[in-house]
Amino acid sequence: MRKLITTLFILGAGLCTTAFAQTVVKFGYINSAALLAELPEVKAADSELTVLQTQLKKKGEEMVAALQQKYTEVGAKDKNGEFSPKQLETESAKLKEEEANISKYEQDMGQQLTKKREELLTPILDKVNKAIAEVAKEVGYVYIFDASANILLYADQSTDITVAVKKKLGI
Repeated sequence: MRKLITTLFILGAGLCTTAFAQTVVKFGYINSAALLAELPEVKAADSELTVLQTQLKKKGEEMVAALQQKYTEVGAKDKNGEFSPKQLETESAKLKEEEANISKYEQDMGQQLTKKREELLTPILDKVNKAIAEVAKEVGYVYIFDASANILLYADQSTDITVAVKKKLGI
């Protein structure tokens, strides 16, 4: 009786192990950089960001040119003796303040560009991630890796879902 129970236990354990071994975990990958480069929405967002960056940069250059002009004027007046030491000190303080304002503007410019990039790209990335998840579920993949992030050591071309995601996105 004891042998029979032991034999049944071993057979049961063997069947369970075989059942788990037959469970296949499917992996796929996508090249998200190539996919995003083809999306018209990303191209439009990049164009909008370029326009904004050009506008902000132009304003910054105008501020610098105006400051340089003021430095030149103050230097010329000082050279001609038109300023008392107190006036020169006051003008120098104003110029330093304008320099600080330009530095602050440069920082704000970077923040504005980052905020605008986030504002434009977040809905696009959400849409792409949703399409990736839908394709993965349709095909039965458990994991999807991003080839553009260089985290793959090997990838069989048959597991690339980039084409399926492009189709899902209509590109």
